Amino acid sequence: MAHGIRTDSHTRRPRRDAWRQSATRYALLPLRIFLGVTFIYAGLDKLTDSSFMRADGTGSIGKMMEGVRDISAIPALVDLSLKNPVGFGYAIALGELAVGIGTLLGLFARIAALGGALISLSLWLTVSWSTEPYYYGNDLVYLMAWLPLVLAGASVLSLDALLAARRRNSWGSARHSASEH
Repeated sequence: MAHGIRTDSHTRRPRRDAWRQSATRYALLPLRIFLGVTFIYAGLDKLTDSSFMRADGTGSIGKMMEGVRDISAIPALVDLSLKNPVGFGYAIALGELAVGIGTLLGLFARIAALGGALISLSLWLTVSWSTEPYYYGNDLVYLMAWLPLVLAGASVLSLDALLAARRRNSWGSARHSASEH
């Protein structure tokens, strides 16, 4: 140290920058895990609830959709679900499962996130539309939570990243082989 001035400060900055880069890289992982697990749970919950997968009766999908028909943003969407409430219930449950599994594994992550956003949008416009104030309704929050994953996908700890790395490696080795000949 000359004249009390530290000359080793440059050694600390790369470590701090590496931490920031790592934090940025993994920033969406907790959201991906939460949404993936939540949608898997929601899909399984619907599929295993015997009263939910019925056209009428207490706790049924049919009764729920009838109850929100006149207070939804798009009554025609509710009418469409009421043509076959059990089919609609299975479509939502299986869609939630597919979205949750794809999101958790990071497989076709942007497509899975788009599916989650569309499910959340449809539920917000029908089931939770009349919730006041709006921030008490959870479907709008889920819709907003899906949007960063629609935009960014799953860049770490994902099958998408693994498949992309394999494609890069095979493309690189194919290019290397071609340049040798």
